[in-house]
Amino acid sequence: MATSQPALLAGLTVIAAGYTVGAVLLPTWFPAATISLWIMLGGFFLRLRYLIVYYIVLALALAAAVKLRDAAPPNPGVILTLILAGVLVLGYARGRERVGVQGNLGDSMLVDLRERLLAQAAIPPLGPGWQVETVLQSAYGDSFSGDFLVASGSPDEAWLEIVLVDVSDKGQAAGTRSLLLSGAFGGLLGSLPREQCLVEANRYLLRQRWPEGFATAVHVAIDQATGTYQLRCAGHPPAAHYHGGDGRWRVVESAQGPLLGVVSRPQFPVHVGTLHRGDALLLYTDGLVERRGGDIVLGIDRLVGAAERVVGQGLAGSADRIVAGVRAAVDDDRALVLVTRA
Repeated sequence: MATSQPALLAGLTVIAAGYTVGAVLLPTWFPAATISLWIMLGGFFLRLRYLIVYYIVLALALAAAVKLRDAAPPNPGVILTLILAGVLVLGYARGRERVGVQGNLGDSMLVDLRERLLAQAAIPPLGPGWQVETVLQSAYGDSFSGDFLVASGSPDEAWLEIVLVDVSDKGQAAGTRSLLLSGAFGGLLGSLPREQCLVEANRYLLRQRWPEGFATAVHVAIDQATGTYQLRCAGHPPAAHYHGGDGRWRVVESAQGPLLGVVSRPQFPVHVGTLHRGDALLLYTDGLVERRGGDIVLGIDRLVGAAERVVGQGLAGSADRIVAGVRAAVDDDRALVLVTRA
């Protein structure tokens, strides 16, 4: 029954016939408004062409019930409600037809894809003294976000690689592109020389030819033994390095390259630094520092100021405290990564 559309249509037709019998024998239990339930049931199981046939069956069942009961036709309000319900369910069925799924399978696929996206953001095992905190918040609390994180560790756990990406658009509109691009980055990290990671991601985006196919990214590779790190940016807000020796933050401006998906032969300069004990490295997306009509430089200063009040004090949940201190607008995706070395 689950795979045979004619059999499903036959079963639902039996239900429609049962409604007709019930409406004649027990009219108070089977008013015309209950047809809306059968409309939704058909929309959930039937493909588009079978759903249209099913609508005709329901209309005939309602007409037969009215005639056999020798009663007045349903009032215009009920008729209008049933028509609107049919149109809404028809639109839902058309969208599902485009995807090529039936029932709640499409929802299950989205849940599975979201879980895979979260799995790629899992931080691999870290060496002694190292800690990574992440915060990912989507616009308006949607399940999907245009900001995502991919992390990878070398087989010997000597190196840690993290890439934080912000695709164009936000929330659910950017969810599909986030899923595709995160899969690409998941395959690139650890399998290519570090200097080629953003270059190959740029080639991938150019091949997709999305209408708004650009993205920003920051890629950092850290040697956990020495604390040396390599930082590269692609149109992304600059990272910030906290120096535990003097308790000051310094914004890393020397690693800026072009947006991903815009230039065919981009160059991504590298910034080489060292995270000593007590140091921290802050990566973030523009949702934390941009405000409509505001200056992004002031937004970065505000973010660094929030980090100054937290980092260095050894507080648990420092990343969450920084994000809360910024008080960014909820109409944009926000992401933050805080790498610390004790």
